[in-house]
Amino acid sequence: MIAILDYGSGNLRSAERAFQIAAEKVVVTQDPKVCREARALVVPGVGAFAACMDQLLSVGGAEIIAERVALARPIFGICVGMQIFFDSSSEKIQKTGLGILPGNISEITAPILPHMGWNTVSPAEDSKLFSGVENESFYFVHSYAAKDPVKSAANTISNYGEDFLAAVEKDFIVATQFHPEKSGAAGAKLISNWVESL
Repeated sequence: MIAILDYGSGNLRSAERAFQIAAEKVVVTQDPKVCREARALVVPGVGAFAACMDQLLSVGGAEIIAERVALARPIFGICVGMQIFFDSSSEKIQKTGLGILPGNISEITAPILPHMGWNTVSPAEDSKLFSGVENESFYFVHSYAAKDPVKSAANTISNYGEDFLAAVEKDFIVATQFHPEKSGAAGAKLISNWVESL
């Protein structure tokens, strides 16, 4: 079973539908026991970093994620759900993240923000996530991103004004700045790659 963490942020229903294509059972929940024991946990996120962190904390999401990290159990973060895995964000106010991945989230240097629409990516050579979709485009909606590659990880890069991390694969953690659930066939294949790796 794959659990999608419902903490009041993210495209929960579209994420549920997208993951149901690849997985036998998908549930949207904030039940700590279900989230802890699930084969994998998906952490979506839409909006501002600080608001997502506050919502996550309000439902005990940080503890749920920390327990899974301690047990090295698979987690997939999407958009702001990726960003909150990092140490901090400078979006509007400096806000502490979960610190699962090192680094800070900062505003993209680009003439027009948000970065909204389809963009190509440059996957890491050892990426499992992008197998078969290395040359495809994915759907982004964001103004902030992580920019420094994560050490000992498969770092996938995209560019909009400047390079930023489009995805990170590190041990049992997978995270994408784009929305795979809104990225058509390429996103579906990416999700399938992740489910098959579990």
